[in-house]
Amino acid sequence: MRTRATELFGLDLPLFAFSHCRDVVAAVSKAGGMGVLGALAFRLDDHVDGKPYGVDVVMPANYAGKGGELDPSRMEQQLADMIPQEHKDFIEKVLQEHDVPPLNEDEERSGLLGWTHEGARPQVDISLAHPIKLLVNALGPPPKDVVDLAHDHGVKVAALVGSLAHAERQVNQGVDMIVAQGYEAGGHTGDVAGMVLVPEVVDAVGDRVPVLAAGGIGSGRQMAAAMALGADGVWTGSIWLTTSESDTAPVVMDRLIAAGSRDTVRSRVLTGKPARQLRTPWTEAWERPDSPGYLPMPLQYMATAEAQRRIAKYQVDELRVMPVGQIVGRMSAVRPVRDVVLDLMDEFIDATQRLDTLRDEE
Repeated sequence: MRTRATELFGLDLPLFAFSHCRDVVAAVSKAGGMGVLGALAFRLDDHVDGKPYGVDVVMPANYAGKGGELDPSRMEQQLADMIPQEHKDFIEKVLQEHDVPPLNEDEERSGLLGWTHEGARPQVDISLAHPIKLLVNALGPPPKDVVDLAHDHGVKVAALVGSLAHAERQVNQGVDMIVAQGYEAGGHTGDVAGMVLVPEVVDAVGDRVPVLAAGGIGSGRQMAAAMALGADGVWTGSIWLTTSESDTAPVVMDRLIAAGSRDTVRSRVLTGKPARQLRTPWTEAWERPDSPGYLPMPLQYMATAEAQRRIAKYQVDELRVMPVGQIVGRMSAVRPVRDVVLDLMDEFIDATQRLDTLRDEE
């Protein structure tokens, strides 16, 4: 297949796959698409056979402490001091309701990821020290100096957007590709459905940069629909959670396979910003009358990080946070990445050929 997105990166397929798992990213890249790594814990260079891959970082436009208030040398403590005791007490109350024991005194309790510009910039530097081809940002326009730095390294920059206004700002900031992510998507997502959002974004900025469609894409028919809306390719994420290369925990894998498309909820419980995930007693607890409400990013994540470590350690599986999109209803079996890619392409061809048969040749 040939689109502006494939030509930009020398790909065989206009298929982009976001995953926190190194092996998934490598497998998609080797199958002809582009894997995009959502974590920097693993070296990927030796696993992609020279194929292009990307890295996703989070540099939110708005977060607690933004505006010069944070000292990078003691940022984590400064942010931790902003978490109200009321929230700490509520979290402990919910854990006790589900009999979740505390951690040992010597166990790791840090709860800050790259949810701030100060925290994400070192990740950008690490990424650019590797032979990546794409740097992706979500939750707002990346700083202009980061875009310029990536370009200086010969790296393209893409941005996820959930609205037309976001797409305009990102293009004005100099990004090379837009990912229009609909309401159906897993993880951080906006409130406009993909069927509406994708053509809006294509019409507004598609003459300047390639546009990928994201959210609810897990089959070749959905990929064909995205391309019919004007997209230059698709951005996928949830469907790779139930592949054999994925490092998804077996108990989580079972829950994803059993879930239907109505079993997800868009909640601020994970990071303080709306993110789609499986509905669980943990997400429901934060909607109760006794809940103190959500904290802004990154405080919500920091406040709940230790709780999620305890939940994982003691295998209190009903409370696990599981980001996933509404496409989870189609994720019914564990399959190799290559099979998923081949089925996507076969069904895409079938769908486009079917459309051809609908034309009146007279």
